[in-house]
Amino acid sequence: MKMEKKNIYDAIIIGGGASGLMCAITAKKHDRSKKIAIIEKNDRLGKKLMSTGNGRCNLTNHCISPDKYVGSFKKQSKKIFERFSGDEMTNIFKNFGLLSFYDHEGRYYPISKHAASVLDVLRLQVETLGIDVFTKQNVNSIKKVSNGFKISSDDSEKKYDFICNKLVIANGSKAAPKLGGNASAIDYLKNFGHKVVSFSPALCPVKVKSDVLKILKGLRVTGKAQLYGEHGRLIKEETGEIQFTENSLSGICVFNLSLFAKPNDKIVLDLLPDYSENELIKIIRQHISLFSDLPCEQLLTGIFQKRIGQAILKISRVDLSKICSKLSKDEVSGICKTIKSMSFTVSGKEDFSHAQCALGGVLGKEIDENTMMSKIVKNLFICGEAIDLCGECGGFNLHFAFAGGIIAGENL
Repeated sequence: MKMEKKNIYDAIIIGGGASGLMCAITAKKHDRSKKIAIIEKNDRLGKKLMSTGNGRCNLTNHCISPDKYVGSFKKQSKKIFERFSGDEMTNIFKNFGLLSFYDHEGRYYPISKHAASVLDVLRLQVETLGIDVFTKQNVNSIKKVSNGFKISSDDSEKKYDFICNKLVIANGSKAAPKLGGNASAIDYLKNFGHKVVSFSPALCPVKVKSDVLKILKGLRVTGKAQLYGEHGRLIKEETGEIQFTENSLSGICVFNLSLFAKPNDKIVLDLLPDYSENELIKIIRQHISLFSDLPCEQLLTGIFQKRIGQAILKISRVDLSKICSKLSKDEVSGICKTIKSMSFTVSGKEDFSHAQCALGGVLGKEIDENTMMSKIVKNLFICGEAIDLCGECGGFNLHFAFAGGIIAGENL
C-alpha cells in the first residue's frame, strides 16, 4: 500500500503528555516549516496533567536541583537544570499566557489554581501552530526504516501507518494506569537495543507491618518520618503530613521516602519533632498530675487525637484502664520513646494505581543530555518518565518532563 503524503512527517512524538506537548510545541516554534505530529493513546491530550498537584498542576519548583531526583540520569540532569530553573520554566509558560505563583514550599501553580489552565495554554499552542494530533491510538509497532521510522497504529476503527525522520518516545511510565500508564515506552526502547530499568511504583504509599494501623486508619499527623535501611543506616528523612491507611503509611513525606524504601527497611515516625524526649517526659508528668485519678486512656488528651493516643499506649504496652497516677518511671519513658520513634517495618509499596510516577526507564548513559537523543539509535529521542530519573513531590517530575521536551524539540 502506498503511503499517503499526509502521514509522512519530519517528526512524530509518541505521547501527548507534559514532555510530548512541550516537545512538539518547541519543535514547531523552532522551525514552522516542519511537519510535526503527536500520537496519543487517550481520547485527549494531557489527561495525566489534569490530575497532578491534586488537580491544581504543580508545574515546577523554586528549588530545582539534581539532589531532588534519583536514577541513572541524575548526574546528567545537572546540565539541564542549570539551564532550566523553576523561574525560567514559569517564564516559558508566561510566554504561552499562563500566570503562576509559588507557595511557601516553593511549589509553582497556575494562578487559577486549576490544572486545566496549564493544559489549555499547551493545547492552544498545539492548535495555533498547526501540529497534527492523533488520539485514541494504539501503537502496534515501531520499526527503523531507511528514511527514519515507521509507526503502525489503530484507533479501533481504522489502521494507520506513519513515516517520520525523527521519533520521540514520550509516553510515560506504568504509573496511573487508569490515565493510560503502561510499560510500552521501555518496550519500544528495548526493541531498539536500549538497556532499561524495569518500572516500579514511586511517590506512593508505603506498605508496613503493624497491628496499630487498625487503630490509626484514616488519621493524619504532622511529624518527621525517617527511613532506615540495613544496619540502621539513615537513608532519608522528611517532615510533613503523615497519613495512616489500613495497611500503609501515606502523605507527601512518605511518598518521598518511597523513592528509596525496600522491604524490611524501617520507617520511624517522630510525632512531636519540636519537643525533645526530656521535654516530653516533663509534659507527660504534668498530664499525670492533671489526670491522676483518670485511666491512661485520657493521658494524652490535648496532645493527640484519641485514637493516636491509644495506639501510642498500645505500642508502649500500657493498659488503657490503668490509673494515670500508677504509671511507673519506665512506662513514662516508654511512652515518650514511642512518641519520638514509632517504628514500622516496610513490607512493600502500593501498586501503580496509587503511584504518581515510576522509578526506572532507559539508562541515563544511553541518552545525550544535550539533545535528549538516543546514543544507540540516531534520530530517536527520549524524554519524560521513559528516562531513568524520578523526582520528589513538588513539581520536580513535571519540570524534568517539560525541560526534556524543550531540549528534544530544539533538536528535531
